[in-house]
Amino acid sequence: MPSKQRVSYFYQPDVGHFYYGPSHPMKPHRLKLTHHLILSYNLYRHMECYRPHPASVGEMTSFHTDEYVQFLHKIHPDNLRHYQAGMAKFNVGEYTDCPVFDGLYEFTSLYTGASLDGAVQLNNGDTDIAVNWSGGLHHAKKSEASGFCYINDIVLAILELLRVHARVLYIDIDVHHGDGVEEAFYCTDRVMTFSLHKYGDFFPGTGHSRDVGAREGSGFSVNAPLTSGMTDESYIALFTPVLEKIMGVYQPGAIVLQCGADSLAGDRLGCFNLSLKGHAACVKTVKSYRVPTLVLGGGGYTIRNVARCWAYETSILLDREIENQIPYNDYYEYYAPDYELHLQPEIARENLNTEGSLT
Repeated sequence: MPSKQRVSYFYQPDVGHFYYGPSHPMKPHRLKLTHHLILSYNLYRHMECYRPHPASVGEMTSFHTDEYVQFLHKIHPDNLRHYQAGMAKFNVGEYTDCPVFDGLYEFTSLYTGASLDGAVQLNNGDTDIAVNWSGGLHHAKKSEASGFCYINDIVLAILELLRVHARVLYIDIDVHHGDGVEEAFYCTDRVMTFSLHKYGDFFPGTGHSRDVGAREGSGFSVNAPLTSGMTDESYIALFTPVLEKIMGVYQPGAIVLQCGADSLAGDRLGCFNLSLKGHAACVKTVKSYRVPTLVLGGGGYTIRNVARCWAYETSILLDREIENQIPYNDYYEYYAPDYELHLQPEIARENLNTEGSLT
């Protein structure tokens, strides 16, 4: 029997305190809900738990431009009028989906530091699976915020993994295309990206199946553009054989798995119809290859379901069965009226993905 995989969990208690604003769908508060489920299910007892370091400006500029990172470092809600040009240039501010809020730079440094710490542990052979649910902000570009994302912790973590590993595979099961990560590595064969996402009149509008990479990276970007109503059965039937082919041909030394929970049924911004079990089946499949893996969060805008998803996926990574009845915790009322872990797909939502469109 193969040995049990070691799991490290990275969580900074302050990361859930930040607030994008009253009408903004991104709620870092979901990270507190997730953490409290992990505590109340006693999952923390079965993994090494770490408080990560905040990423420095120097660490962030291994991908992002110095000018952009310095801008994020300086700007706050009280000095916006001094930075009008910068806000337009870097796609930040009230007319974008990336607002300036109190502690913006600190927030980016906390979630980024956790991803970097996970990558370093994997590189050092100190763990087999590193988990940072606060990371996975896949839309941020080299010198531009995008889609609620400011610093691309994924790209930075992959760059860290590339110090040790010749090839890294990035997998993205968020409902939105992982455009920032794909763009960063579009012209190299050292990183393969595999993204399943809603495509067509949907943010960010990229990720066609014909987008396969360029120059040395040609053939190393794999996109599965989907439409609304994706079910567990359809999703797994697509994900599993494609991943099997990628693993056999590419043979990565490390994997980064972005587990955006906006592909779940009932998400505020998403349009897929996955259950927790369908979403987590992808996590289980990736884990089965026993390759050093960094597991990250991402999107997810019905926050009670985000917490359900990531707590359940933590149990999958640990090979621990957990009860469907949610244990009492500080945020118990969020799970009313049934107080159950698993959620049902929406019966009324039609799967518009046909067998023909999925082949």
